[in-house]
Amino acid sequence: MLEAIRWPENNDAQRLFHGRGHAYPGYEHVNIDWYAPLVLITLYRDVSDEWLTQLAQHIAQQLPQAQHIVAQQRHVRNGPFIWLQGDTVDKLEISEHQLNYWLTLGKQQNTGIFLDMANGRRWLQSVCRDKSVLNLFAYTCAFSVAAHAGGAKKIVNVDMSKASLSQGRENHRLNGQDLERVIFEGVDIFKSFGRLKKHGPYDVIVCDPPTFQKGSVNIEHDYQKIIRRIPQLANPGAELLMCLNAPELDEEFLKAQMAEHCPDCQFVKRLANPEVFVEAQQGKGLKALLYTYKP
Repeated sequence: MLEAIRWPENNDAQRLFHGRGHAYPGYEHVNIDWYAPLVLITLYRDVSDEWLTQLAQHIAQQLPQAQHIVAQQRHVRNGPFIWLQGDTVDKLEISEHQLNYWLTLGKQQNTGIFLDMANGRRWLQSVCRDKSVLNLFAYTCAFSVAAHAGGAKKIVNVDMSKASLSQGRENHRLNGQDLERVIFEGVDIFKSFGRLKKHGPYDVIVCDPPTFQKGSVNIEHDYQKIIRRIPQLANPGAELLMCLNAPELDEEFLKAQMAEHCPDCQFVKRLANPEVFVEAQQGKGLKALLYTYKP
């Protein structure tokens, strides 16, 4: 495992080791991320204290600029943290592609940004100048920050979690971005298509849904509800980034859903995931597909 860790060449937030891709037998339960100056080890099953201490010591030797090393126990309820080096912190400013985001530790399982979507954020920043952007399942609005940096004229963020959207506002402020161009809708997407339509139509749509949230989302059955609404939301020629995180659903599932429920959407290509996100079995990781709406 140690030889497979990709040590960073800069301070951009990035994954260093992706065990969850099952490409490194025996270490499927370990991810390691770099959020300068902090290293986060994410564990999905129990490990010995000795093994964890040795891993932290190795990281400290190889990455002396790491001031904090912390492990999160995702296999334990509420994902508690074990601090292995440095003082504890609950909030940290991190950078990716010259943009800044707040990282939060200890309040919820997720930290505020998904590193596998880095190429999606870069793509959005490159295509949205003077365009209207709809960001579905916005979470902490990392896509919105990228869109603003790319010159979008209007961005609509939609997420059920008002707390996540509040952090999204702080992410915009962290980058000194004018919020007059940004709208935050703390609503259930499936019950609020009318409100989304009111802000549209859109030139770019990003849809990055969770796989499952009890009582609100089961993407295997619910994705079609969103796809069927695309003609009501999108301008002709709109560009769409449609994402799928479910490991049990492959790229062909999403392509079939798009073909059946919005045949006017033409597939363009699949965005590559960052190189470190190696998957032993193709189709298990993030699927990020680009489409163009051509009615």
